[in-house]
Amino acid sequence: MGPSDDVPRDPIAISVALADKLDMLTGFWAIDEKPTGSKDPYALRRAALGVIRIVLENDLRLPLNEATRAALVKWKNIPAGGAETQQSLLAFFADRLKVHLRDQGARHDLVDAVFALGGDDLLTIVRRVEALGLFLDTEDGEHLLTGTKRAINILRIEEKKDACSYDQPPDPSLLKQPEEKALAKTVDEVERAAAAAVAKEDFEAAMAAMAKLRAPVDAFFDHVTVNTDDPGLRENRLRLLNRIRATTLTVADFSKIEG
Repeated sequence: MGPSDDVPRDPIAISVALADKLDMLTGFWAIDEKPTGSKDPYALRRAALGVIRIVLENDLRLPLNEATRAALVKWKNIPAGGAETQQSLLAFFADRLKVHLRDQGARHDLVDAVFALGGDDLLTIVRRVEALGLFLDTEDGEHLLTGTKRAINILRIEEKKDACSYDQPPDPSLLKQPEEKALAKTVDEVERAAAAAVAKEDFEAAMAAMAKLRAPVDAFFDHVTVNTDDPGLRENRLRLLNRIRATTLTVADFSKIEG
């Protein structure tokens, strides 16, 4: 199936086409025959694209983890569980999906940011990418991305320097300035709202919740010194930065987004 060919629409035809392509892909992965560079003698990239197009154009639910695991079971030379082989195949699907979405005008880094959350349902991934792209095109999205990446970079540096993680909840009694109190309150509210929206697959609502972080994140960085001389306040503020990181992870891994 080429990129411009019609996809099957009849349920039986869809089932046969998906089974055939998944069997083909897992079979070649089982013998470690994968496309390399420009070489793809068995048209495996086309087969993966075919799976992607059939799923997306028919609005189908196909959890790739479950589908590839089931298809790999028949190949006797795959070690127990076949985890490494399966992860390689899932990464291949991710690359093909990036190419497909890029051809349609989507950004590959947004696909990375969504795939990093571990989702494997193609339809859900695409809808989340679309909502994320629309959000980042807004002023709130652009500013929140800048603030979140700043928080992530500070955490990365300080956690490496201190050889520890600041993933514990901040202590409310150590929130001294109004901007850090406001941020702590907002991240809790936003995380709950975004998680509830994602659970219902209402990704537009999830992004709308994220937009509420923009102002308190900006105010925090404008008025609060993270690396203060007081070690208790410093630790608590780093924990608060982690809350920004954790909350945005509800919708995507912002560290993988360019810009």
